[in-house]
Amino acid sequence: MTAGNAGRVLEILAAGRAVRYGGLKPLAPVGPGGEAILDLVASDALSAGFGTIVLVIGPETGQAIRDHVERHWPGALDVRFALQEIPRGTVDAVLAAWPEVERAGRFGVANADDLYGPTALGILAGHLTGTDEDNALVGFRLSRAVIGSSPVTRGVCRTGPDGRLVQIEERRGVVLRDDGTFGTGDGRIPEVLDGATLVSMNLWGFSPEMGEELGRAMQAAGEGEVLLPELVGRLIADPKSGQRFKVLATESRCVGVTHPADLALVQGDVAAEVARGERPATLWSAL
Repeated sequence: MTAGNAGRVLEILAAGRAVRYGGLKPLAPVGPGGEAILDLVASDALSAGFGTIVLVIGPETGQAIRDHVERHWPGALDVRFALQEIPRGTVDAVLAAWPEVERAGRFGVANADDLYGPTALGILAGHLTGTDEDNALVGFRLSRAVIGSSPVTRGVCRTGPDGRLVQIEERRGVVLRDDGTFGTGDGRIPEVLDGATLVSMNLWGFSPEMGEELGRAMQAAGEGEVLLPELVGRLIADPKSGQRFKVLATESRCVGVTHPADLALVQGDVAAEVARGERPATLWSAL
C-alpha cells in the first residue's frame, strides 16, 4: 500500500489466534457485500478522522491479513504493518508497533474484531487532538456492547467525579437476562450488572509517555502475557505513575465476533444499520 494522507494514527490489534471463534476473526465477513470486520473498522476510522492505520499482525495469520488488505483496501490509504512475534498479550501487541506510532505522538488503539462505529471512533479522535492530555478509554454501555446469548468478558469501569477512570474490573460470564440486566458467572459481587454500566471494549487513546510503562510491564512479566486492562488498573491505582485515563462515554453500539454463532448476529446488526441509514452501504467513503 502507498502512503497517503497524514493524520491521527489508529493502531489495530489483529494478531490474536481466535481460539473460541475457530477462524480468523478480523476477516469474518460481516458487511453488506461480504466485507470483513477489519474492513469496516478501518473504514469507520477514516470516517472518524484517523488518517493512518497501523495493523499489528502475528506470524501465523499475518500473511492472510496482508494479502486481504492488499487486495481489498484502497491504495490511497496510509496503512502500515507491525509484527508481534510471540502472542504475549495486548501490551506487547501495542509495543510491537511502537516504531510506527511513537512518531505520531498521541495515538489510538482498537481491536480488529469489534465494530465500534464512526461516532465512538470520532470521540476518540477528537480527544487525541484536543487540549486534554490524559490518556483515554472509550466507555460503552453494557447493553450496547453485548450481542447474542453466549457468555462474554467485559471490563467494568468505575469513574470519579472528574470522569477519570478509578477502577477497571474484568467480569467473566456476562450474559443478558430476561429482565434486561446482565448476570455474571465469575462468582464475584455484584452478581447482576445494570445495562447502563460503562465497560471497556479495548478502544484506547495513549500518550507517548505510555511507551515506558508498556516496556516496563513486559520486562517485569518475563515470558508471560500482559493485558492492557491489567496494566491500566495498576497504573491508576498507583498515584506515583502519573498516568491518568479519561473515560469518554458513548451511547454507540459496539458488537464483535467472539463465538461462531456471533457471525450471523453481527451480519444482521450491520445490515440493519445500513437499512436505517446509520452506516453507508459502501466502504471507504472518506477517501
